[in-house]
Amino acid sequence: MASTSQDRSIKTPAASGIADLAVLLFVAFAAAAVHIATNGRYGFHRDELQFLSDARHLDWGFVAYPPLTPFLEHVGLALFGLSMIGLRLFSVVAQSTAIVVTGLMARELGGGRLAQVTTALAVFLSPLPLFSGTEFQYTSFDFLWWVLIAYSSIRLLKSENPRWWLAIGAAVGMGLETKYSVMFLIAGILGGVVLSGARRYLVNGWFWAGIALALLIFLPNFLWLVRHDFISYHFLQHIHKRDVGEGRAEGFLRDQFLICINVFAAPLAVAGLVLYFRDRRYRMLAWMFVIPFVLFWLGKGRGYYVAGAYPMLIAMGAVGGERWLASLRPLFRRITAAVFFTGLAVCGAYVCAVVLPIASSGPLRDFALKNNGDLREEFGWNQLVKTVADIRDSLPPDEQAHLGITTGNYGEYGAIEILGRAYGLPEPIGTTNSEWLRGYPTAPPTTLVVLGLTREQAYSIFTGCRLAGHNGNSEGIRNEESQYHSDIFVCGSPRLSWPELWKEHRDFG
Repeated sequence: MASTSQDRSIKTPAASGIADLAVLLFVAFAAAAVHIATNGRYGFHRDELQFLSDARHLDWGFVAYPPLTPFLEHVGLALFGLSMIGLRLFSVVAQSTAIVVTGLMARELGGGRLAQVTTALAVFLSPLPLFSGTEFQYTSFDFLWWVLIAYSSIRLLKSENPRWWLAIGAAVGMGLETKYSVMFLIAGILGGVVLSGARRYLVNGWFWAGIALALLIFLPNFLWLVRHDFISYHFLQHIHKRDVGEGRAEGFLRDQFLICINVFAAPLAVAGLVLYFRDRRYRMLAWMFVIPFVLFWLGKGRGYYVAGAYPMLIAMGAVGGERWLASLRPLFRRITAAVFFTGLAVCGAYVCAVVLPIASSGPLRDFALKNNGDLREEFGWNQLVKTVADIRDSLPPDEQAHLGITTGNYGEYGAIEILGRAYGLPEPIGTTNSEWLRGYPTAPPTTLVVLGLTREQAYSIFTGCRLAGHNGNSEGIRNEESQYHSDIFVCGSPRLSWPELWKEHRDFG
């Protein structure tokens, strides 16, 4: 009996670790199930239509972003066809993986099951991470790379095994192939190394090997940028200027609590930051948050840009909270835990009601559409394409034979290219983002259906224009297309030659 008792005591830690992992996987599978059940509710978002379009024109770079997201969308098209649930599955997997990895961060920092589950639930029920599983966006994968970089950094500092720099370098490289804003996290990593005891790695070969690996992964996109005169840099300058001018960068501090993190988890993030600064071993991670945060704030970045840095704070805060909770009397411990998890759940339920397309009709749908502009942009694309097809069919045969379709934004371009194939519509012509690089037909059309332009723009660019229809949606949802791009025109050839037009109307949409 003594031997059996000893065997059980030896197996208990491993069994406990497996059980903890099982609980984390359960939370991740629950998150995935929620998304799979709701992701087919409305339609594609305008950004998704751009990714779908770019997925048909694979390259090592695109004007608006690096190549990874369109590549994954290309794979998704091959596997699932034009299925919203299937194509969005990559985002679901990315979010679920981030949930598990963040829970594992808490375990590596010394947290038990309570800290791990708290961390996983807090990440799952925070607005930006939850949103990252609802649409196919580069933010979904960008968030995952930030989480993996933080996890690898914790493993590096805990084990003092410098080979973890290779894992950090690989995640950084993938981040650079996903979204260029990861450069701010790179600044945080380098600053954290210099400003903490991790500076000892500056003379370690594995540190430089990690940098080399990141650069190697990024190299194809870098060469693309060189060949295209760093067009993405100019695009980002344009977007930043637009965002600041339209007030999109206002409320940066407010958005940390409204977008980046579940409000009830905010105390954990604050505590986590303090604990990182107080812990010499893990102080590097405090700087990995503070430096990107300050750079985004001073540079007038959007509030959600720093969302990927919060999971590592929540993990450390949950570990500290678990230890503090253990010091309380049982009654106060139960009351404190009940209040926290009730608040986390209530706040999470509100976030789900805003972020997820839970209902196809009724009050829940109306509430989500009222408070979530991204969901409103999922309506009307199929109807737009059908309207264009009806306009095409109403034209005389000679005009149909030499017909082109021009678009004013990437959502319209993607809708015509992807959804228009079912109606036999020609490939669209556009100047927004990477569309400009694809040029125009070698035999330019003489009749054009013109989308996304005002009457003044259409009449000034093309000849013989007439109003032919309207863009909207049968549900009456007010979004960008129905409000600002409602008129559809049929026009003749452009007033300038096509080469002159292309030079004149190059645009970043």
